[in-house]
Amino acid sequence: MAYLILCALSGLAGGFVGRVKGSSFWLWFAVSAVLPILGVVGALLYRVDRDELRRQCESCGKVVMLHDAVCTRCGAELDFPEQAIVPESQVRLPAR
Repeated sequence: MAYLILCALSGLAGGFVGRVKGSSFWLWFAVSAVLPILGVVGALLYRVDRDELRRQCESCGKVVMLHDAVCTRCGAELDFPEQAIVPESQVRLPAR
C-alpha cells in the first residue's frame, strides 16, 4: 500500500515538473509512476522546450522545434535550416 502511494505521488511530481518544462503531463506521470525516483529525476533533468531553437516549415509556415524532422501540421520533411528562430523564452513582448 505504501509503495502505491509512493508511485502515485512520484507520478504527480514528475507530471507537474514535465508540464512546467513544456512537455506532456501524462507522459511524465506514467514514467515517474513506473520508476518512482528515477522518473522524477529524469523529469528534472529533461530539457525546457521554451529554451529550444525553432524553425519554420517551408510548406505550411508553422513554427516547430529545431529538432523536429517532420512538420506536425502538414507532414513535410524538414531540412536543417541556415537560420533558426530564437527560443520562446527569449522573445520579448512589446512595452505598453
